[in-house]
Amino acid sequence: MWTRRPSTAPPLRAGSGWSGEVHEAGARFIPQLWHVGVMRDPRTGPYPNPDLPSVSPSGMFKPGGKVVYEPMTKAQIRDVVDSFARAAVSARELGCDGVEIHGAHGYILDQFLWSELNKRDDEYGGDAIQRTRFGVELIEGIRAAVGPDFPLVLRISQWKQQDYKARLAETPELLKAIFQPLADAGVDIFHCSERRYWDIEFPGSPWNFAGWIKHLTGRPTITVGSVGLAGAMSVTELGAQTAVSTDLRPLADRVARGEFDIVAVGRALLTDPAWARKVKEGRFDELLPFSKSALDILT
Repeated sequence: MWTRRPSTAPPLRAGSGWSGEVHEAGARFIPQLWHVGVMRDPRTGPYPNPDLPSVSPSGMFKPGGKVVYEPMTKAQIRDVVDSFARAAVSARELGCDGVEIHGAHGYILDQFLWSELNKRDDEYGGDAIQRTRFGVELIEGIRAAVGPDFPLVLRISQWKQQDYKARLAETPELLKAIFQPLADAGVDIFHCSERRYWDIEFPGSPWNFAGWIKHLTGRPTITVGSVGLAGAMSVTELGAQTAVSTDLRPLADRVARGEFDIVAVGRALLTDPAWARKVKEGRFDELLPFSKSALDILT
């Protein structure tokens, strides 16, 4: 479909300063690179900037909504692809251990994949396979810039912030058709976001979203979604506070069976930064419940 460009990666430089300190402590880390597309309104929000316009495939924020911005030009698409590649190179030179591209939750890459927001009639629109072109070019651009030895993670989801019930694919066959080109373009690991990691993806199989993506693409996967919480992910459903889920044995069993490879923890860590250490040491009675007030620091 599209061929990978030859690598122009700079020599790998050892981390120093804060990145060196992270490695000296025995840890590894990767930054997450975002472009939220039309979900950022330059006219409002905590950091309005009318001189920095939002972009999206077709200028729509929600399915069936009005066009609020001009659709991206091909020059703007190239600029976004190049900006991701430059950011990944910067991360590599700073001593990071890889990068993760946020391609989920209705952000820019997801907007191109989602038929409800991608109404383009050029080579970046069309059917489900044609709509992968932007993502493929973005991943290929990053891979060419950083070389083959720098881990590249892609976060993906079926659900969107604009529509929790949205789905890119209703069948395993279509799911593979969408994400195999991205795997072939250079993705090493898929970070598969669900609102509840325990939800099955397709009838007739116990696998969740991460399980199916691993099975279909052959790439390692990360599962995430309400890990460590007794309720669902949504703050509106959680209320002010939710009980802690201390029975992680079913989750560990699924890792052991090879359904997915890594488990990511999000909101539980906001209230309890020592969550992972406590779990590793079996100190489940010390786990702190998640509180919605923990999100205040993010706003």
